[in-house]
Amino acid sequence: MTKLNVKNLDHLGIIAAIVDELGLVDYINEQLQENDRAKISAGLVVKAMILNGLGFINSPLYLFSRFFEDKPLEHLLGKGIKASDLNDDRLGRVLDLIFMAGISRLFVGICLKAVEIFKIMMASAHLDSSSISVEGEYKLSVEQEDKEDHVIHITHGHSKDGRPDLKQFVLNLVCWGDGDIPAFLELGDGNQSDKKEFAEVLTRFNKQWQFEGLHITDSALYSADNLQKLTGIKWLCCVPKTIKSVQDLLSELASEQFITTDLDGYRLISVGNEYGGVKQRWIVVESEQKKALDLKQLTKATEKATAQADKQLLQLQRQEFACREDALTALSRWEKSLELHHLEDLSVVEKCHYGHPGKPRLHEQPIRRSYHAQATLSLNRAKVELAERAAGRFVLATNQLDEDSWSDEQLLVHYKQQQGVERGFRFLKDPLFFASSVFLKTPERIMALSFIMVLCLLVYSLGQRKLRLALEEQEETVPNQLGKPTSRPTLRWIFQIMKGVHWVVLENCPQIINLTLERERLLRFFGATTCQYYLLS
Repeated sequence: MTKLNVKNLDHLGIIAAIVDELGLVDYINEQLQENDRAKISAGLVVKAMILNGLGFINSPLYLFSRFFEDKPLEHLLGKGIKASDLNDDRLGRVLDLIFMAGISRLFVGICLKAVEIFKIMMASAHLDSSSISVEGEYKLSVEQEDKEDHVIHITHGHSKDGRPDLKQFVLNLVCWGDGDIPAFLELGDGNQSDKKEFAEVLTRFNKQWQFEGLHITDSALYSADNLQKLTGIKWLCCVPKTIKSVQDLLSELASEQFITTDLDGYRLISVGNEYGGVKQRWIVVESEQKKALDLKQLTKATEKATAQADKQLLQLQRQEFACREDALTALSRWEKSLELHHLEDLSVVEKCHYGHPGKPRLHEQPIRRSYHAQATLSLNRAKVELAERAAGRFVLATNQLDEDSWSDEQLLVHYKQQQGVERGFRFLKDPLFFASSVFLKTPERIMALSFIMVLCLLVYSLGQRKLRLALEEQEETVPNQLGKPTSRPTLRWIFQIMKGVHWVVLENCPQIINLTLERERLLRFFGATTCQYYLLS
């Protein structure tokens, strides 16, 4: 009887090819320098974990070997390798080696290779952070406390996942603006303060890369202490609106002062400034799209504030005061708390109290008197107009004062690329990605697993960038989810298209089935290494 062996290849050949082009397996083996001779090397285990992580079937690590039971494992990883070789003991050992090698150091080395091999442009580096929630207690042992400078503290903190009930750790990530490619990874304690940590992270990143381009973050970086620490580093960040001078600037600038840019829907104006003893350029940006959203939110906020203030005024008017002055003082104090309203027709009503119900008798004297504040609540049109004028506006600050080298519009373009890091975090937190199944028992292994997670993001981003560049260079398109042509497809959509491609071995002769002309055309954009995994010449 003829023996037929059918395995699901799907999009895994694309992932394996990117890993191969990156030279990741040899690099991991070289860096970890494992002494014992395991059947499957540490580098191949890491490659297998990336294949698992980008499989998008929510396969947690305790089902790791089962993930590969229906995959062409020898074709993807090497001859003689079986799913049973990828057991939890082997995975745990490799995770321990990764931790001991140093998460950040190991990751930077891989990113250096990525920049060289894939010709990544390093014009701007974007820093952001996000919290990763985990289950469990994660109490530090005495041994861990002795080396706590190297082990993260998994604890409660400000949860960006909306899960304050869970302990967490923080992932600090720097990505290049070119293709959202990760460049630097650091893990922080669960209660990390971005305001205190961002300047230090940028300094350590700059020391590793000797990067002379623009370092971009959100408003967490902007404080007098942080800016003074960034000597010799070019930075760009958003300025917090809590600063009084920013509030004044946003509301005082007239619409006609803004300059129209080539960026659709954006206008801006530049002003010189000094903050924290650091001379800088402030760029006030006005976005049409953001303005529409801000005005909509302002309307809702005004209606809510009016309803709340009406209720509070009614309660205040019912309150008894011992004298007229106390009633007026209470009105004045409360008015200061109003953001969008003010009081008109302030008055005090005197009320006499008698010792019995009903009307008082003729010439009867009250046993006491109380005083009640009266006022009319009105919308403060001046404040509302200032808020309307500030709608859609924000301030970018940079220490790059040379407008010939960095124009206002160029800085805005680079700042908009900050969304790439945020997209990376959404990728890592996708329910279909195994980041949601962080359940390991020690902080060290969680740190190593986080390294694998961001390595998956690196491979994914490199593959997506490679495809988009090929489409652009060849002036080609592929159909998107709606069947319309696009030159910027997501790699996830390509993975979906490749679902159903099988690796078949019949009488020791391998072949690919379900490889349609559309799929063949897609694969050729990825290059020769990818085509080899699908037996394309």
